[in-house]
Parts: sequence; C-alpha cells; structure tokens
Amino acid sequence: MNVLCIIPARGGSKGIPQKNIKRLAGKPLIAWSIEAALAADSINRLIVTTDDKEIASVAKLWGAETIHRPSELANDTASSESALSHVMETLKKSEEYEPDLIVFLQATSPYRSATDIDAAVNLLLTGYDSVFSAYSQHFTGRWKLNTDGRACPVNFDPVNRPRRQDQPVEYIENGSIYVFKPDILKSTGARMGSRIGIYQMPEERSYQIDEPEDLQLLEKLMKHTAIAQPNTVLLQPRIPPMSMLKNIQLLVLDFDGVLTDNRVWINDKGQETVCCSRSDSWGLTQLKKTGIQLAVISTESSAVVKARCQKLGITCISNTKDKAAALSKLAVSMKIDQATIAFIGNDTNDQGALRWANISILVNDAEPCLAPLATWILRAKGGQGAIRECCDTILKANQL
Repeated sequence: MNVLCIIPARGGSKGIPQKNIKRLAGKPLIAWSIEAALAADSINRLIVTTDDKEIASVAKLWGAETIHRPSELANDTASSESALSHVMETLKKSEEYEPDLIVFLQATSPYRSATDIDAAVNLLLTGYDSVFSAYSQHFTGRWKLNTDGRACPVNFDPVNRPRRQDQPVEYIENGSIYVFKPDILKSTGARMGSRIGIYQMPEERSYQIDEPEDLQLLEKLMKHTAIAQPNTVLLQPRIPPMSMLKNIQLLVLDFDGVLTDNRVWINDKGQETVCCSRSDSWGLTQLKKTGIQLAVISTESSAVVKARCQKLGITCISNTKDKAAALSKLAVSMKIDQATIAFIGNDTNDQGALRWANISILVNDAEPCLAPLATWILRAKGGQGAIRECCDTILKANQL
C-alpha cells in the first residue's frame, strides 16, 4: 500500500514570522513532524509543500522531499485542502503517481509520534474512509457574549447545571493527524468523508503553535514528558529516496565513532586498541564488489587507522585537519563527481565534509547538533553495525 504523507508549510505566517522553522527544543518546528513521518512504518513517501525557499531547504536537510506551492495557494485565505490537491495533481502529472492513502500532518502540531501516525492509519483500515486525531473532554460549560456584553450559556442551563460525569464525552479536533482516501479529496475537496474515525491523543500532546508563547510553553512541556517512538534511539533515523542511493560511486567514512564504537583501550605501553564490527567489514567487502570506491578520512595519524584500512583494502587519508578539503582533493584524484559522493561522520569535526558531500550520513549516536546536516541518519550506532546497515541499504537500492 502506498501511503503518502504531506506536510504543508507556508512562509507567510503573521503571528510568528517563519514559524515553521523556528527552533523548538533544539530543532526547527517542522523537523518534529518530518522525523515522526519518516519513522512511521506505514508511510512510504513524505513531501513538504511550501512557497518558501528557506523552509524547503530546512525540510530537505531533515529528509523530506519538497514541492513548490504557488503563491496563490499559500496566502492567508488559501485552504490546506488546496495545498494537498496541488501536491496530488503535481505528482499525477509528473510521475503518474497516485497513493492509496494520504496522511496530512500540520507542522504546527509537533508533539505526535510515529506510533501515533501508524495507529491512525491502522484505524482507518478497520473500515473508515477518513480519520482525524483528537483529545477527549468531558462536559465544559461554554459561554458567549451577546451584543450588549452579557454572558449567555451555549451548551447548558446554569440553573440546572449538569454533573460532569453525567455528560457525554466530547472530542476536540487537535489538528495533528488526518488520514483519508484520495478519492474523498478529489470528489469533495475536503479531508473528511462519510465514515469518519477518531484517533484519540492525550490533551498534553495536542498543543498547536499559533503564538510566540506557545513555543516556550510546549518546549517546557517536552522537557518533562516524552513521546514513545518505535526503536527509540539517540537520533531519529531517516533515509533519502532509494533512487538517490543508486548514484553513489564513492563512500567515505570517518574512523573513530563510525568504524569504531568511539572507545579506545590503552595498554601499559601506551599502545591503543579499538573495537570494530566484523559485520561492518563484511558489508564494505560486498559493497566493493559492486565497483563502489571506499575511503577513510581521519584526523588521527594512528597506526590503528592505517592497519584497519589496509586490512579492509580501502584508501586511507589520515592526519588531516580539513576533511572537506581532503574529500574534495580525493574526488579530483579519483575523477569522481561530487554528486555521487557520500560521507559518513559522527562528530563536530565532520561538519565540513558533511556539508560538502552530496549525501551526508550520520551514525545514530552522532552529535545531535549535526542532525540538520544529514540526509541520512542510520539506525545503528558507530562500531555496532551502522556501516553494515549503510552498505546493505545501498546494495538494496542498486538491486531495485
């Protein structure tokens, strides 16, 4: 089943300028929704639709595809449905692509998990044509002001005030997740059909970012609560389109923390030893057989680095302070185009190389500040199968 996730993110917010890329708990606001979508097992493809180049750039850094939204579909009066329809029409026209289901996530509702998304999709598959997320609420007295300023009750008689437990439960749409069949959008122009299901979320994870103080409030809440993610790890895994991985001709690795688990043992003679994964070695061996070139670039001049590279039969560039320059020089010497080069790193001294490479990859226990630079974040940690995961995925891409 093809499930397409669409995240609309226009650039013209008046309440909070550039709201969708404002920082929230260390990440751009839109990154929270992108990460959850990429981690969801039910989603096959993710697209951010935006009229803003900066938002598009941030979305790509965090692993999403982007589609440019025309300005007339990104003004204050344009509906979300118009943006969704534009994505569908664009994909149909350019690729003949039509999904079986659409998941619509609002970037301004960041506090949802991959588990929430998968559960909402699964709920729809039980017999609904559309599903929305909401939180439940027992009776709350609602009032309105008349034209003369007097308060009048809306949903109860204050003289015979009902008990809370005697009132039916109501559900408040929280704007976080919508799942629906494409035919509904095509035929009605709406995201809701006739057989509607409700995916329940707790109220504390139903906040929407509308005003500047909302960012501060939600950040404080996030520090004291956690949302469950499947296979929870330090960084949220994400992977670029498989078509992108087919083009890799040169895979370059940092050594410490990538081919090793970032630990070092020193004996009484001052000699260093490190821990590497045989599984990683096997993956690199299989990748070499396809003709893909391999290299290690390290700031260390350690004999351990050179010995391991010699054992693996891959190019070793050690004792370098500028990895980006070393990577550029290596590409020239090998006559390999920059667009076909991938680099795997884990620490802050890898920033230059990560920016320079066309595909920038992080092991899962990499420094969190590097996440915005990565097009691919592996599930495994350095020295614990991350390189094997990378190699297997590239091999799989080349078999498609």
